[in-house]
Amino acid sequence: MHRRSALILALASSLSLISCAHLGRDPHLSPAFSTGDDVVARYGPPTRVWTNADGGRTLEYSQQPWGTSCYMVRIGADGRLVSIEDTLLYASRFSIEPGMTPEQVSRLLGRERSRVFFRLSGEDVWDWNVMPDQSGYKLRFNVHFKNGTVFRLSQSTVFPDKFFMHED
Repeated sequence: MHRRSALILALASSLSLISCAHLGRDPHLSPAFSTGDDVVARYGPPTRVWTNADGGRTLEYSQQPWGTSCYMVRIGADGRLVSIEDTLLYASRFSIEPGMTPEQVSRLLGRERSRVFFRLSGEDVWDWNVMPDQSGYKLRFNVHFKNGTVFRLSQSTVFPDKFFMHED
């Protein structure tokens, strides 16, 4: 019975990610012709909506806590699609700099997988699942905040846990 429950949970998690799994490569969305309404009709409501200084908005489609992408869909003030970017790719992640605020980090990377506060060091650490490196193990990108601003960045490798491995 335990194995069946795990399979059902895995399928449900996978289905929830399918809706935005190909957002960045959708041939039906084009900056020349598509609107924000087209994106929402196709992919559902975004995780969050950010207001941009130019009068436009950014629709956030985060796959956290299970996926490895966060699509930021920029919509111009005229309602037209401007761009779609997966902000958890390597180059975007490392645009985070010391001194940035939590809101600035959220706006760049989207909703985090988790937050943990370490009382002894005074660090509040947020993490995101990201695409694994060559090792094939899961990878997490971590942003460490101290006194309300980015203090440093790190990465963590997530090794398989014997608890979740089943031998038949």
